[in-house]
Amino acid sequence: MEHWDIVIKPRKGLLDIDLKGIWQYRDLFKQYVKRDIVTIYKQTVFGPLWFLIQPILTTVMYKFVFANIAGISTGDIPADLFYMSGVVLWNYFSACFVTGQTVFTGNSNVFSKVYFPRLVAPLSGITSGLIKALIQSIPLIFCWFYFTYFEPLVSIHLTWEFCLFPLFFLLVALMGLGCGLIVSALTVKYRDLNNLVTFGLQLWMYATPVIYPISITGDRTLSRFLYLNPLQGLFTDFRYMLTGIGFMDWMSLLYSVIFALAILFVGVVIFTKQERTFMDTI
Repeated sequence: MEHWDIVIKPRKGLLDIDLKGIWQYRDLFKQYVKRDIVTIYKQTVFGPLWFLIQPILTTVMYKFVFANIAGISTGDIPADLFYMSGVVLWNYFSACFVTGQTVFTGNSNVFSKVYFPRLVAPLSGITSGLIKALIQSIPLIFCWFYFTYFEPLVSIHLTWEFCLFPLFFLLVALMGLGCGLIVSALTVKYRDLNNLVTFGLQLWMYATPVIYPISITGDRTLSRFLYLNPLQGLFTDFRYMLTGIGFMDWMSLLYSVIFALAILFVGVVIFTKQERTFMDTI
């Protein structure tokens, strides 16, 4: 009887996920993560410092445009802390979304030549994105310490709910990946949709309290519309955990959990179905 190191079996269903195979290819997973991180700062002057510079520059730009010029108030939360916390969370969501969106088109050369569980690619993408997000959180930590201990006119503190912050990053990752996987099925066949998706992602950012507090929307109809955004509660609650200003919206958090699990389920189903035939399309 012949012995094979790898046996490729047909899938029995849309949710027949090869978890054992993913674990067996953990070395490839690590290489993917390393590649995603190294290629960003390879042959650059500042190297990995860009991970720290990017959220700082973005925060400065947002503060200048939206706080100083547009006059949008961030309430009792210091503008620097408000914008930087939003930037860190949104950057991670955007990275996870793009990971899912480009999983087929960005890895077609590898997928066509080598077999490995295809979920390794998007899982490594959200992992490398998490590493970048944690590095980008360093300026946020310094910013929080400054306003907590060196600004007597500012009264902020961590709340006990801050212990839930890993859950917030997990939910952001699941939402971004799930939405990206759904979009990937469309962009494989219709490449010009990538431009529309990029525009849609920008609109989603403006519908999320990244650069403004949800409290400034005086129109009740608009407020209800914005509350349908599953990211809204995550951003608002995340800032509350950092500052103790406002309140913890548990219903919004529950809504985010349900949405994240549902959209990930749909995304994985579509991904599992699409991976069987996407090479014929590309």
